[in-house]
Amino acid sequence: MQTTGSLTESNGYNLKFVEQHRSIIRVRYAETDQMGVVYYANYLVWMEVARVEFCQAIGFRYREMEIEDGIFLAVSESHCRYVSPARFDDEVVVVTSVSDVSRRFVTFHYEMSVEGRRVCTGSTRHIFLGRDLRPVRLPDKYLDLFPAPPAE
Repeated sequence: MQTTGSLTESNGYNLKFVEQHRSIIRVRYAETDQMGVVYYANYLVWMEVARVEFCQAIGFRYREMEIEDGIFLAVSESHCRYVSPARFDDEVVVVTSVSDVSRRFVTFHYEMSVEGRRVCTGSTRHIFLGRDLRPVRLPDKYLDLFPAPPAE
């Protein structure tokens, strides 16, 4: 796991700021299709992997947020643009950042590349839900960990 920012020694989390996080995924044979390229739906799975690692890097774990506070991040939108193919055994670098955050929603942005060649870009928008699957407001203890979206 590689992060941009300053890590604390006590727990390995970045509690100061993380603008973006880099996740590395090696393409497994089972993730390719008959043409030998990564099956399109796997990019969305990799976004989830990268998103979970991003949250851990900024200071919280999905699982703990769900169990301790009853808050879930439900996908309300997803977008994926396929630029060039990734293939078996490629090392895919997924750079994750936050493009929008509020007490109700968070939007993650993803850039995937293989050896510097862009293979995919995408985003996912999430609504915060309670245990009853109704919208809730994100508590300060989590909101304060998310980086401010880049100025336009």
